[in-house]
Amino acid sequence: MGSSGFQKRVLKLCSRVPKGRVTTYKIIANKVNVPGGARAVGQALHNNPKLVKIPCHRVVRSDGSIGGYRCGKTKKMKLLASEGVKVCKGRVEDFNKLIYKF
Repeated sequence: MGSSGFQKRVLKLCSRVPKGRVTTYKIIANKVNVPGGARAVGQALHNNPKLVKIPCHRVVRSDGSIGGYRCGKTKKMKLLASEGVKVCKGRVEDFNKLIYKF
């Protein structure tokens, strides 16, 4: 399956999120000029061909909850924890301090 231009732009942005930080589906949607496209961003990330190398686990919901992950939420939380991002009750702790806005 080939990547669409939209997916390539989403994955490129996702690659820029540094370890120990998170961004949101909404921030990425706005950055690729698709306001209201948070779900489309989630779908593009779900089809990420290079999991971990392209760190889609660093993309969370706008309310700080972790959202989905192709390998499951438990794996997403473990990856975030390995990078120093604490998750408690399904939400990123210190979310406002860790948010990366490009």
